[in-house]
Amino acid sequence: MKMKMRTGADRLRHTVGFELCGMLLSVPLLSLVTGQGATHLGALAIGFALLAAGWNYLYNLGVDHLMLRVLGRLEKRLAERVLHALLFEVGFLLIALPLTAWWLGISLWQALLLDIGMALFYVVYAFVYNLAYDRLFPLMPAGRPTRC
Repeated sequence: MKMKMRTGADRLRHTVGFELCGMLLSVPLLSLVTGQGATHLGALAIGFALLAAGWNYLYNLGVDHLMLRVLGRLEKRLAERVLHALLFEVGFLLIALPLTAWWLGISLWQALLLDIGMALFYVVYAFVYNLAYDRLFPLMPAGRPTRC
């Protein structure tokens, strides 16, 4: 059965929800790990959330087009979900590393270790969030209206 791609509004809902929930979970955790104030880390988290939102939108749009072209489907199997989450985080890590070091006043090595820890957190979070999102807002067969 041919599935309909997600609408722009659906992608926006997905992205905003992902970033808000991720921030609410990650800022207190990061504050505990670094000993830095939640306000300072919150500003970094907001900046990263905006950056990640743009990356999330572009990445998922590209993955959907690639899946349709190569696999002829949009539904992700377990291994594809794991790969999807890992590749998203690797791409974002390359963007976030120099910004983390600068904002927190730490070395690139320390920033790398911190970013790897956060990336591992977000790999698990992205897997759970995307699985839950797809169950709450399933893809619709082509020709049927989407819920959004």
